Amino acid sequence: MIVVVCPGQGSQAPGFLTPWLAEDGYRSELEAISDAVGIDLVTHGTVSDADTIRDTAIAQPLIVAAGLLTLTALFADGRRERIGGVAGHSVGEVTAAAAAGILSTTDAMTLVTERGAAMAQAAALEATGMSAVVGGDEASLLETLVQLGLEPANFNGGGQIVVAGALGALDELKAAPPAGARVIPLQVAGAFHTRYMAPAVARLRTVAAALETHDPSLPIWTNRDGSSVTNGAAFVDLLVGQVSSPVRWDSTMASFAAAGVTGVIEIAPAGALVGLAKRGLKGVPTVAVKTPADLTAAFDLIDGIS
Repeated sequence: MIVVVCPGQGSQAPGFLTPWLAEDGYRSELEAISDAVGIDLVTHGTVSDADTIRDTAIAQPLIVAAGLLTLTALFADGRRERIGGVAGHSVGEVTAAAAAGILSTTDAMTLVTERGAAMAQAAALEATGMSAVVGGDEASLLETLVQLGLEPANFNGGGQIVVAGALGALDELKAAPPAGARVIPLQVAGAFHTRYMAPAVARLRTVAAALETHDPSLPIWTNRDGSSVTNGAAFVDLLVGQVSSPVRWDSTMASFAAAGVTGVIEIAPAGALVGLAKRGLKGVPTVAVKTPADLTAAFDLIDGIS
């Protein structure tokens, strides 16, 4: 069973779409998406610098649009029917919703554009951030977070938890981490997947209510608890609520294992999720589709060619 995974914010890098846009078909698709959302994603995917594409309001639609380009190629020639399921990490859940047929491309881009703008506005209300904590005892870390007023934002598996909250508290955690833990500040604009994002959730519920949803035509797992969701409207509701609650990617990978996953393909901008899979799903073959040149390896995995 091959699963396709869709990356979240922080996976983008300057110029990462340049190899894709060297081919006319991908360029015209991205130009149409750019026109629809009113953001020049062609420029941001090719020449914009790291600071520009770190902006949440730009990063999120850029990442989802990149994923949609990849899916167009990956699912061609009947290969979609040979996919065992999909899942997305954080904003990647929007991409996954489109991959599973829950949302149209247009509605997925509408939702993610509003999501990015709403989360950017929420992040601007207070000075907050995020840090990755690698290693150490999870129970000890969670106890420390309570003491500092911080929250777990992403349980990524493989001994990695991303935490979020006030910048001063994050500095305290870095200065005195739990035994055996290493704290790595992340270059993000706010405390995503925590109580600080509550204003964004309220706005997105109104946006989501106007979207047309369909039940998934591929199995899809939610970040909420790793469970499989069969109702499209319910998945979108979970996706919206996820903005202010922790991403349980560890549970999602556990569900992959329970379902008998035999391969993982991460779509562009790829890399982070296959890295987590190598630790959380040891021995399972993975492919990171970073450029069109990586599609051959993904096709081989889907087609069972070793």
